[in-house]
Amino acid sequence: MTTLFLIGIGGGNADGMTQAARMAIERADIIAGYTTYTDLVAPLFPDKEIYATGMMKEAERCEHALHLAAEGKTVALVCSGDAGVYGMASLVYEIAAQNDVFSAVEIEVVPGVTAALGGAALLGAPLSHDFCVISLSNLLTPQETIEKRLRAAALGDFCIALYNPRSKNRPDALRNACHILLETLPPETPCGWAKNISRAGEESHICTLAELAESDLDMFCTAFIGNSTTKILRINGTEKLVTPRGYSTGDLS
Repeated sequence: MTTLFLIGIGGGNADGMTQAARMAIERADIIAGYTTYTDLVAPLFPDKEIYATGMMKEAERCEHALHLAAEGKTVALVCSGDAGVYGMASLVYEIAAQNDVFSAVEIEVVPGVTAALGGAALLGAPLSHDFCVISLSNLLTPQETIEKRLRAAALGDFCIALYNPRSKNRPDALRNACHILLETLPPETPCGWAKNISRAGEESHICTLAELAESDLDMFCTAFIGNSTTKILRINGTEKLVTPRGYSTGDLS
């Protein structure tokens, strides 16, 4: 039985990739993936064969990776962040279940550091209590569903990480999402955003929900909205976005 590894590469550099991810790619004969992601890892594994496709070729890419594995190749299908968080893991399983030719392929998901976790680490600890992750892309999810989930998250007092805050066809996605959240949350709700997480040009910024609504973020950004307990703390002269877990600090001074 040959293996198809579904690998989350985090931000795609050597430091942001887990040891398990690196070891799985080392075992592979072929690295497959979206061109942007294969370009990130190819310099780290210069001797590997590459199979890459562009945007909107996800099903074709996953099926071809399964065929390569069925033919006896060990394949590393790479995804940014985590393969099971807006990645290709679910699609590979769906395709594999439809065709008996893939019954001899062992599918193994190798987790990675998704943007919600990487960005949270840059900002401080905004996801230390119950949180949810919502993508603002309506390419595969109806806009009505996205808006319903935003309202439910706000009503549930969840900390929220927002993926895909903007695209060429959705320039106002983040602004609209923030306005929906502002139906329930106060404008001074502590928020933040992170850009190019674990990549060149990495940056982060802390702001309020009202300020986030006016922020010009792109597809390389992840936005964070705090809950009713989230606060902005100054640590060694630097602001940090922190959601308490609920432990009592008592009088530790």
